[in-house]
Amino acid sequence: MKLSHVLALALVAVLAAGVAVAAETIKSGPQVGEDLAGPFHPYNVTGPKAGEKNCLYCSNGPNPVAMVFARSASEDLGKLCKKIDECVEKNADCKMGSFVVVCTDEEGTEAKLKKIAKDNDLKKVVLSIDNPAGPEGYKVNKEADVTVVLYVDRNVKANFAFKKGELKEKEIEEVVKALPKILPSK
Repeated sequence: MKLSHVLALALVAVLAAGVAVAAETIKSGPQVGEDLAGPFHPYNVTGPKAGEKNCLYCSNGPNPVAMVFARSASEDLGKLCKKIDECVEKNADCKMGSFVVVCTDEEGTEAKLKKIAKDNDLKKVVLSIDNPAGPEGYKVNKEADVTVVLYVDRNVKANFAFKKGELKEKEIEEVVKALPKILPSK
C-alpha cells in the first residue's frame, strides 16, 4: 500500500472519530436565540429568599444572567459557581445575576448546597432546588449533568451542556469566556 493511501485512510479514521465524538454531545435547556419559557419557583437554599420558593427568573428580570441546571451538588459544580460568582461581583454595575437549580429529589441536597456556598465563599450566586425534571418548558435533558444557559433580556446568548464527569477546569473556562456575550460592551 502506498504511503498516500495509508495517510488517506488515517485521515478518514480521524474524521470519523471526530464525527462520533460530535454525535455524543447533548442538547439541554433553551438554545441560543430562544426566549426563556417563563417563571418558575424553585426552593431557594441561599440568597435573599433562602428557605422559601422564589422565582429567580422574575428576580433577575431583563438583566444578564448565568443560569445553571445541575443533577447533583458536586465539587465541580462548586468550582463553576465560584468562577461565576467572581464574574457576577465584577459586573455588579450591570446588575448581572446568577442562579443554580439542582434538579433532584435526593435527600440531603440542601445541606450539600449550603456546604458548596460556604466552601466556595459564594456571595452572589443563588443556589436552589427543583424537581428532577426541571422547570416546565426549560427542556433540561435528563442526560445532562450540568446545563449552563447565559441570557440577557430573557433571550439565550450561550448554552453549554455536560454529561456526568465532563465538567472540568477547561469546560469551566469555556463558560467564563462566553460571559461577555451577555454583558454590555465596555
